[in-house]
Amino acid sequence: MYKILEAEVLAERTYKMIVEAPNVAHACEPGQFLIVRAEEESERIALTICDFDRVKNTVTIVFQTIGESSYKIAEKKAGDSFADVVGPLGNPAEYVNEPIEEVRKRHYLLVGGGLGTAPVYPQAKWLKEHGVDVDVIIGTKSKDTLIMEQEMIDAVGEDHVFVTTDDGSYKRHGMVTTVIEELVKEQGKHYDMCVSIGPMIMMKFCVKLTKELGIPTTVSMNPIMVDGTGMCGACRLVVGDEVKFACVDGPEFDGFKVDFDQAMKRMKLYKTEEGRRLLEYQEKGGGGCHSR
Repeated sequence: MYKILEAEVLAERTYKMIVEAPNVAHACEPGQFLIVRAEEESERIALTICDFDRVKNTVTIVFQTIGESSYKIAEKKAGDSFADVVGPLGNPAEYVNEPIEEVRKRHYLLVGGGLGTAPVYPQAKWLKEHGVDVDVIIGTKSKDTLIMEQEMIDAVGEDHVFVTTDDGSYKRHGMVTTVIEELVKEQGKHYDMCVSIGPMIMMKFCVKLTKELGIPTTVSMNPIMVDGTGMCGACRLVVGDEVKFACVDGPEFDGFKVDFDQAMKRMKLYKTEEGRRLLEYQEKGGGGCHSR
């Protein structure tokens, strides 16, 4: 059993939990995820890692309630336990395994949209701790849905965090792409790499802009993961000319090569039983809905 040490509500339907999970904490790196089961009979839920502490043997998860399984997780309180916390799964962010001298030569722009702010945090923290220049954009619908602003400021500094809200209720008014244009075109900032994590539509338009600006961009395809082990096929996507699975081949990919339209269409179909059957029929023998 994996004990929950802290549990809090960050915003409406958005929860943060710190969980005792020594094996995961000692092995995980930014960009990876884990699988949680609330109870023995519960569904497996793939969740990105928001933070980890190797000294305290803990990992932090931030998630939203969507279906029955996520509500069961949200009902847990400090002192309760999860049946399973398995990980780390997926591949770390690419820079983790690169020579740090090369990484330090770059200026990173990290873009978190909505819940995507949570997995952006460990990346911002890691980069700053390793002496890498980094700016962070946090995009959210409104002030009420904003999460982890102070944590991000503590990690990289207030002058390097740029918050924008769709409705203009806090800080800037507009989408994350508006802030990217402001930083590059108006403030003259140069970025060597962008990492964008958030809703599919946000990442799509972020990549469209960064491609125009000539900023190589990595995206995390964790929004389309279900099983987390490559067995269900829900996270099948096309990257360049190849078929990939977000959970085992990613979750991070070259954003310029991801077919977002195909991925979003597939994700929509997968949410219904009829849609899953259609995908299974269309992709039989080709690494589709129930094969890897």
